[in-house]
Amino acid sequence: MGKILLIVNPVAGGKDKQSIVRLAGEILGKPDVVYTTHAGHATALARETDAEVVVAVGGDGTVSEVARGLAGSSKALGIVPCGSGDGLALHLGLSRNPRRALETIRRCDIEPMDYGEVNGQPFFTTTGVGFDAQVGYDFAKAETRGLLTYVRVAVRDWFSYGEDEYDVTVDGQHWHGRALMITVGNANQWGNNAKICGPASVRDGKFFVTVVKPVGSLRLLSLIPTLITGHVDKCSSAVCLEGGAVDIKRSGEAPMHIDGEPLIAGKEIAARIHPAGLKVIIGKKKELI
Repeated sequence: MGKILLIVNPVAGGKDKQSIVRLAGEILGKPDVVYTTHAGHATALARETDAEVVVAVGGDGTVSEVARGLAGSSKALGIVPCGSGDGLALHLGLSRNPRRALETIRRCDIEPMDYGEVNGQPFFTTTGVGFDAQVGYDFAKAETRGLLTYVRVAVRDWFSYGEDEYDVTVDGQHWHGRALMITVGNANQWGNNAKICGPASVRDGKFFVTVVKPVGSLRLLSLIPTLITGHVDKCSSAVCLEGGAVDIKRSGEAPMHIDGEPLIAGKEIAARIHPAGLKVIIGKKKELI
């Protein structure tokens, strides 16, 4: 293994990053360490470094920022997951235990993975529109954080949310109708092993698209286990499509999410796959990718 750079988000996940940095010194020798100070900092650091391995120490946002700086280069991404979801890390078979994650980086088992681009912005796990994007957008505006706040926002939005009508085209396959949410998966999950795009692979050169049709409250409760355990392709209330070019049209501006980060987007959303465009260090369970 050559030169290593740790890019550390000091506020991600509430975990003690100093202990992780000390542990990294023990396991990886003496890697360079830089702490992020503002949004976009990790992307610039990853792009400018001459390190051969760049390790994101943080949550999904930090991982995505670092990956954006590495996509298309010869540098490899390592991850010490410290967030609330850790979607890409879990998809790649990485441990949330810092010591185990650092030992995986020391083994340096590097493989290429696909990444996506949606409306000009790279993404690595999922992007999507609909109810989950609305909840994420409203949660980001809430004055408090945490699970209870998220649940409160989700319940409030559930009883006020009106499903939009969508035109979806995936490699020439067309679907039209009202949907509760649409998720475009490069990886298989939102995070925390909630596998909304269960069959997705980051090595097959295509997205897995999950369209969840409108359902009532009781039906949604019965669907949740199916939607998050990786068996969405067996769900009668979901439409599943696969392909490398995804175009979604809707009635107007509304929230969407990119790797879990909410934003307002317009009527048209276009996602394209970049096969084998990012080098990553993976865990032992290679079948996961």
